[in-house]
Amino acid sequence: MSASQPSRFAPSTSQPRPRNEVVFEPLLDSDEAAQLLRIHPKTLQRMARNREIHGIQVGKLWRFRASDLEGWLKAKKQVKSRSEFADLLSTRHSLALS
Repeated sequence: MSASQPSRFAPSTSQPRPRNEVVFEPLLDSDEAAQLLRIHPKTLQRMARNREIHGIQVGKLWRFRASDLEGWLKAKKQVKSRSEFADLLSTRHSLALS
């Protein structure tokens, strides 16, 4: 895509958009989404099949929203932080009992 061509996902700036027009978030394919997460595309597809991460299956292909990937990462980080905190508390509790 050249610099003179507008992005197919960016709204046109030459004409105002009607208020009721819906702009969709671009979908990433398995390779693009997996690259963002730094995991193998087959791992990502398996996670989507098992409903561990939100994905949209179109025929045999999987598509992912970047916002869904970001939300999954944030949720995973919160769970990790909570489990680390729980581990710390249980370690302190067991030390206090000894």
